[in-house]
Amino acid sequence: MAEDIDALPKGAGMWGQVVAGLLLVPALGLGAWALGETADTGGGPPRPAACSAGEPEESRGETAEARGRLSGDQLCEALNRPDLARLLGTPGEMATSANGSDGSLKLVGEARDIATPTSEVEFPTYTVTLAATYDGRPVAGYTPFGGHSAEERTVLGRPAVLYSDQTISIRFRLDGSDAETGPGVPARTVVVARDAKDSGGSYEVTLWRRDGAVPDDAVLLRVAASILPTLPGWAPVGAVQQ
Repeated sequence: MAEDIDALPKGAGMWGQVVAGLLLVPALGLGAWALGETADTGGGPPRPAACSAGEPEESRGETAEARGRLSGDQLCEALNRPDLARLLGTPGEMATSANGSDGSLKLVGEARDIATPTSEVEFPTYTVTLAATYDGRPVAGYTPFGGHSAEERTVLGRPAVLYSDQTISIRFRLDGSDAETGPGVPARTVVVARDAKDSGGSYEVTLWRRDGAVPDDAVLLRVAASILPTLPGWAPVGAVQQ
């Protein structure tokens, strides 16, 4: 007997497959834990999942917020909004899991860690992720890993890139034998610069569907345009940033 789980897109994050490989296991663990939060121990009607964050990552005694970065919990709170199902075009659905995590990665030749906080909200039809990357690199000219074609856009007055990817399907065997991996379902991602000048770093919204259909770009862009302006520190184009 085995259990199938569609996990993070292989190209998730500005660092593509490298980030996905590092974040895959903790994201699945948090998702399973958050799913338990939907149970109503009082015997009442089911409730939508609430954000469940892990321990915040700290560096030299400073939290992500103290260093001017968003945490996975903040991303989850912004993503897991009451009207998210309506934005997805599935207004009758309820979130079954919601989580945020604070992660980072260090590439060969890089002395510093690159913060990659991420969040995920799952519905019966869609799974949505919201991530931030503090790598100091511009979005303009970004090319996804794995040879995926990218389409340059402008979203909320900022440079953006829209591209396709694919999730990884993981089959866990209940008999304790090794898990099996394979291709999952199609995903669509939009990467948006953190500011209009594209001075470095990005936010990323990804959608995939449980039924394997390709997510509609109009849905993806509607979600991104609604969620991103609510992030702490987001400044409208033309506003004077402090």
